Amino acid sequence: MHTQIVGLHAPNAPRLRELLGPGHEVEALQGFPASGPIQADVVISNSVSADEAARLRCRLLHVPGAGSEQIACPALPSGTTVCNVHGHEVPIAEFTLHAVLEHFLQLWQYPARLDAAAWAEAYASRAQHDEADGKTVAILGFGHIGQEIARRARAFGMHVIAVTRSGKQGSAELADAYVPVSTLDDVLPRVHCLVLCCPLDDSTRGLIGARQLALLPARSLLVNVARAEVVDEQALYEALRDKPLARAVLDVWYQYPKKDQAVNPSRWPLHELPNVRATPHISAMTPALLDRRYRFMAQNIERLQQGQPLLNVIYRVP
Repeated sequence: MHTQIVGLHAPNAPRLRELLGPGHEVEALQGFPASGPIQADVVISNSVSADEAARLRCRLLHVPGAGSEQIACPALPSGTTVCNVHGHEVPIAEFTLHAVLEHFLQLWQYPARLDAAAWAEAYASRAQHDEADGKTVAILGFGHIGQEIARRARAFGMHVIAVTRSGKQGSAELADAYVPVSTLDDVLPRVHCLVLCCPLDDSTRGLIGARQLALLPARSLLVNVARAEVVDEQALYEALRDKPLARAVLDVWYQYPKKDQAVNPSRWPLHELPNVRATPHISAMTPALLDRRYRFMAQNIERLQQGQPLLNVIYRVP
């Protein structure tokens, strides 16, 4: 069984090789060849262009994450199955709850070190901070990530509104209410935190625009761990610059570096605003995440070899 790991995940080839053991060849490639067929039993990559997809000759294309918007699935040849992998919901949920608690506790107002001078000034000017208990968080997207966030938010006494495509009712242990995304504008004026963890597709691109941001109450928080493009870029900058939106924690961005090309994360200087916590897409990046993901992909490769049904199939070309 021949597996190719291409691109950003190529350094993890030894990890997969160890999990699979004898009888498996694992090849690390920095990128796809510029021309000719791309031949392997399994290809692991988080980005496949239409040209590359048309040249793939593999049985399984495994995305090493959840998002598949960078995979040109319609261009894949017959007989190709595409699978993804989760496992990132726990660290992203912890990251999100840290952002929520930081927002209400306002610890950033105090000096990192409390020497004698800073102590006297901080004590004299200390103000009341807020608390998460009793606040309302709306979670847009209620899959693996959204549900893990909800579990932690409920543990802190928060009211949870799950915003999904259909609004179909789910577990009362996870959310106080389930509403369809079509009613999002009705929900926004009563939430203190809006958390985005939905997939990016034609229905969610630009879903949060100037109108939606204006509907959020004063001193509200936006946390985006989905994809940047779910929020209109200019509208987000203007809402934060002009302060109708109190704070944002952004872990996903509109522009990413490519090879040696340096770019700003946004066409607008979002990362320079004092009410933005800017992180470089790290909410899921833990050693345990890689262990979970590569164990899952190794399991799927073994299932392919043994002719068993694959797990997490997201696209199949007959």
